[in-house]
Order: sequence, then structure tokens, then C-alpha cells
Amino acid sequence: MEDMPYRDTQTVMDVNAVIDAAQAKTTETNWRRALPVLTGSMVTLRELRLSDAPSLLAMLASEEVARFISPPPTSVNGFERFIAWTHRERAAGNYICFGVVPHGTDTAIGIFQVRQLEPGFATAEWGFAIGSAFWGTGGYLDGAKMVVDFAFEVVGTHRLEARAAVANGRGNGALRKVGALQEGVLRKSFLRSGTYLDQTLWTILDEDWRRSRTVRGAKVH
Repeated sequence: MEDMPYRDTQTVMDVNAVIDAAQAKTTETNWRRALPVLTGSMVTLRELRLSDAPSLLAMLASEEVARFISPPPTSVNGFERFIAWTHRERAAGNYICFGVVPHGTDTAIGIFQVRQLEPGFATAEWGFAIGSAFWGTGGYLDGAKMVVDFAFEVVGTHRLEARAAVANGRGNGALRKVGALQEGVLRKSFLRSGTYLDQTLWTILDEDWRRSRTVRGAKVH
């Protein structure tokens, strides 16, 4: 999800009040009330907290991380507004954002996002951004598998899409590693720093994911 749905503004808001309202707004499903905590072998995924804002600024605002995504907030206050927005959109049933917390730490060093492309999340788009200090540690793959499982098994997604700039070799490799299939190239589909970039479209279908999970879990005699 290189073209992030969030757009930072300087609108004055009480971020604590927004988060409190989001927690109590709806009781339609559990994840809309609050995201569950997902624990993997290397990272924990949980809902973002205001206390994550400084670490997200340090991890995601660097040029090497931000070069292929929509410009992230540029201040702690900006990330606090983003975090409040994620809670509000989750409560509305439009969007999910997990913070990535490595085991042994308390604050998020990255995010996984899922947003609906049609009502009910039957088709959804996902994306991720993780601090470069944690690239190559295995935390991405650990978290990605949990997010994809969550989308298919809890949210009820049928088709999960991802877009990555063709020039983003690391991002495309990460999507291939988790089992996504390349469907095509979207020409000049992402505007970044005044230039339109081609993007690769990657997809995972629920039946393919469940089939691959069964194969991975099969015992070899």
C-alpha cells in the first residue's frame, strides 16, 4: 500500500478523545472495537498507541524507508494524528493498522495496513513499512503471515492485493517471499516526488493461502 489512504493535516484535534471514541463507537465485530494482539515467533502485532509516535517517526520518516511510500508525517504530533486516524477508521470498519513490535521491546518499529477496496473487505489492499534497522531480521515475514491470516480468517477477505513500485526491489521481493503472485504492471499509477512510477500488482487469494498453509503444515514421513 504505497499510496497510503491517510493524508496528514494540521487540523486541531484531541487525539486522546478521538481514540476513546473509536474504542466505544461500534460493537459490530470484535476487531472494530479493538484489534487483537497477534504474537508470532519474532514480533507482536497490536493496535498503535500514542506512545508509538516517536519511534514511528524515527523508523519510517527516513529517506530509505519513505522513498517508495506516500510521504509519512514529519513530526511526533503528525504521527499522533495518524494514530488517532487509524483508530477512527478501524472503528468505522474501513481500515486496519497493526503496529509491529519486536519481542523484548515496547514500541512499534513499523506498521502493517489493510484497507477495504469494496464494502465488507471481500477485496482488500495491504501494505507495510518497517524501519530499515529491522530489515532482513525475519520480522517482516513473521508479521506478514499473521496479517494475511487475519485478513482471510477473521476479516473474511477473499482477494488481497498489494502494489509496489517496479523500482522497489526489496518491496517486491518481500511480497514474493510471503507467497503473493504477480498479476501485472500498473503503468504510471503512483505519484511520488512529482514523478509517476509504474507499480507491480501482487495478489493472494484466500483458497491459495489456505492450500499453501496446509502444505506448509504437512508432516514429511
